Parts: sequence; structure tokens; C-alpha cells
Amino acid sequence: MAQLWGGRFTKETDKLVYDFNASISFDKRLIKQDIEGSIAHATMLAKQEIITTEEKDEIVKGLQEIYNEVTAGTLEITSEYEDVHSFVEANLIQKIQDTGKKLHTGRSRNDQVALDMRLYVRDQITKTDKALYELLQTILHTMEENLDTYMPGFTHLQKAQPITLAHHYGAYFEMFKRDRQRLGDIYERMNYCPLGAGALAGTTYPLDREYTAELLNFYGPTLNSIDSVSDRDYLIEFLSALSLVMMHLSRFSEEVIIWNSNEYSFVEIDDAYSTGSSIMPQKKNPDIAELVRGKTGRVYGALMSLLTTMKGIPLAYNKDMQEDKEMAFDAMDTAFNCITLFTGMLATMKFKKENMANSATKGFTNATDAADYLVNHGMPFRDAHSVIGRLVLECIDKEKAIEELSLTELQEICPMFEEDIYEAIALKTCVEKRLTIGAPGRAAMEKVIKIHREYLRRNEK
Repeated sequence: MAQLWGGRFTKETDKLVYDFNASISFDKRLIKQDIEGSIAHATMLAKQEIITTEEKDEIVKGLQEIYNEVTAGTLEITSEYEDVHSFVEANLIQKIQDTGKKLHTGRSRNDQVALDMRLYVRDQITKTDKALYELLQTILHTMEENLDTYMPGFTHLQKAQPITLAHHYGAYFEMFKRDRQRLGDIYERMNYCPLGAGALAGTTYPLDREYTAELLNFYGPTLNSIDSVSDRDYLIEFLSALSLVMMHLSRFSEEVIIWNSNEYSFVEIDDAYSTGSSIMPQKKNPDIAELVRGKTGRVYGALMSLLTTMKGIPLAYNKDMQEDKEMAFDAMDTAFNCITLFTGMLATMKFKKENMANSATKGFTNATDAADYLVNHGMPFRDAHSVIGRLVLECIDKEKAIEELSLTELQEICPMFEEDIYEAIALKTCVEKRLTIGAPGRAAMEKVIKIHREYLRRNEK
């Protein structure tokens, strides 16, 4: 069993204890970050004349060979090693002998793993942000193509007022835009380098932490060595941001599932993103949307797990913090895959525009506009509200939409109705006269789409 700390001990660790303590099965995915950090550390050691330039070159060459062999599949990361750090160091020593033993000078596994996790999370933030950018591009394209696609807007899952598909999709654009902004905020706060903090109290070696941070594209070094090795706020923040992403995806998935139902029939999901039934040949199930909705709980679970782990830990590093990785890695993979698959599903989904418009018409979504019509003819709004309520009851009794009633029928309810009522409550009129910024009217939506397009141009990843 490859260990970095055996000198103090007189007997070998029990096998069960060793396996329980080991993290190699999941932290091996940090191999890239561990190599990057080690190369930067060796480069800094040589600059500070703690090791020679020749020793640095030998160490860097050995580290690069290890990474190339791992990625090529000729060197396997096995459970023989306790963690990815011991794997790298043991193989480096095997390659370059005593020179390899100098790499860990001025460094602890505590600040080493803190660095690896920051580098990994930073990479994941960039990767997730790019996926969200592609999702926003897909949403915006649908908005641009559906400025005149009328549909019901809902409250309480009840048809409320007429809107357009562009307007409905615009709500999700805002959500995922905020998600990207949150990722940017996290990146800004976390992009400081903990390497050089040592176990918790720094080191007596004359390290140049600013130089190490520069080599690894950090803004600078962290400013407290205790916090450097015990901080996982950035990871909690990232999992929180991913939980919000998943919540937004789940809400959108729920609507796609409803829209895909026979009762609504607003959309048709592409065959590539659907499955059938083993017994019912007519079925076409929205499995991707359902799985996205279901996998949201996994990401929430990772967030709650880490919050619970961290809540009672005294300063500085404790072994509990090893539990920051396994579920977090799963959450990162889950969220990224969900964003990517959901984007593909949206991009290939077809809209049944006639059904959407008919649903808005049959759902009395123009009732508020009918009340406004009476208000504009001098009736107090509260009275108009009561009149239109009676009118809706009449329509339900006759199984008709408001605009399907004759003028005579309308005037039996209220004599203030005139022939122009039909134009006033047409779907197009109801939507187009809502022109305040953020509303569904075409002119307002075109302004918003222009703002969104400029945002994506300025914030491309």
C-alpha cells in the first residue's frame, strides 16, 4: 500500500481501515489538476533556488510523462495508492529517483488537495457556463422564430392570459442567464491560489506564492493559511448554483411533459429524445424531460451532504472534508449532462402552433381584455370584472368561446358591447397591445431579443 506518511507508524494500517481512508477511487479524476499544480510548484521552487533548474526540468519532464501515460492508458491509477497525490509522487520517484522526492518540499497534502479541487471546480464552472451558453442560444433562436406563436399563459396551471411562445421561453432565458451570472460570481470569489498554505500554518521555505498563483492563472494567493486548507465555500456555492440550474431545468421539463401530453398536444418531442412502451405500442414517452426532473434530486442531495459535512468541522483540515468530492463530482456530471441533453431536446422539438392558439382561445384567456373593453367604455373595473364573470359562465353553459357568441348574446349580458368587441378580444390584439418592456407584444419582445442577442455576443464562452 503506497503511503506518504509511514515514518511515524510502527505497524501497517489495517486493510479495512486503509480502504475506508482511501480516496483514489474517486479523486483519480483530479490527475490533470494534480499534475498542473505540481509543475507550477516545482517551477516556483526552482525560481526561489530551493531546487536547481536541472532538478525542476527533470521533475516537470517526469510529471508530463506520467500524465501522458495515464491519458494514453499505459499507466493505470489503481487502488494500490491511497489517493491521486500518492500515485503521482510514487510514480515520479520511480521514474527519477531521489529528485522526485524533492517535489513535495514546502507543500502539504492539505494545500495540495485544496489547490486540486479549486482547479477542478474552476474548470467545471467554465465547462458548465459554456453548456448554459449553448442552451441560451437555443432558447433565443426559438424566441426569434415564434414571436407570433400564440398560446395560453398560466397561473395555478389554469389558463390566464394570451401570450406568445417567444414570451414564455423568454422567462427561461432570464433564469439561465441568472445561472450564468451566478457562476461568474463564484469564479471571481474562488480564483485565488491556496498552494503554499502548507498543512495550516504556511512554511519556513521562501516560497513565492504570488508567482505560483500567476503560473496557474489565479488572481493571487489566498491570504490566510488556515482558511486556505479548510475552505470549501466555493464548492458549496457551485453546488448551490447547480441546484438552481437543475431547478430551472426541472420546471422547464415539467412544462414540456405537460405540453407533450395528449390533452395539451402543444409539442412533439423528437424520436431521438423519446422512448416507447414495452406493452403499449401507441406510447411516445418524454423520458429525457422526466429524467432531468428526477435527477434534480441527486444534485440537491450533493449540496445538502456537503453542507451537513462542513457544519461542525473545527479549523483547520479534517478528514471529513474528503467527503467533499464523490457526491460533488456526481452532481457536476449530472448537471452538465442534463443541460446538454435538454438543449438537444429543445433544439429538435416541434411545436403544434394551431393547438396552442386554440387552447388560448378556448381557455377564456381574453377575459381580462374583455373587462378592459368595458372599462374603456366607462364602466368601473370591479363592475366590469363581475360582468365578464357572468359572461364566462354563459360561455361555459353554451360550450363556446367569448368571441363565438353573437353580438346579441353579448348584449344580453351587457348592452355596452359593440361590434368592435371582437377585434378587441382577438388573440393578436390581446397580445400586441401589451407593449411595456417585458410584456409579450411583438414590439416589446423584439427589444428584449435584441438585448439578449447583445448579451450573448458580449458574454460568449
